[in-house]
Amino acid sequence: MPRAKPAAAANARAKRFSVNHRAGAKFEKRGLRNYFEYRDLGIRRATRGKLVAHVIRARAGKSPHGEWHLHDCDAQFVYVLKGWVRFEYDGVGELLMKAGTCFYQPPRIRHREIAHSKNLELLEVVAPADFRTYSAAQPAARKSQARR
Repeated sequence: MPRAKPAAAANARAKRFSVNHRAGAKFEKRGLRNYFEYRDLGIRRATRGKLVAHVIRARAGKSPHGEWHLHDCDAQFVYVLKGWVRFEYDGVGELLMKAGTCFYQPPRIRHREIAHSKNLELLEVVAPADFRTYSAAQPAARKSQARR
């Protein structure tokens, strides 16, 4: 096998391989929302903060607050693994996301979670890993809100 060139070796050290198995994985109750539990998938460390990926699941006995907010990030997408969740987005309206739904939230879009099933599980990926979340005022009422 050929030996790596010094520049290639340095580049390889900058990249980290990461594996995270479900067996033995832990969900933390600390996170952005107190009605969810979060399982870190190790992507933040592997990408040195370029991305964060976690599985989010509903906490028993907790329900969403329905507070309008936005995330100051470059990209955010969510894939619904189990159950369902209903969101409302400024300029879009209410959307029901079910198992198998994948959605992209544009940066800084005002939104809120209205409700979710007891068995909700989501896969969420956000860039950068250290994004900020801000409370937001309720958008002005629109005549025709989409309901999907």
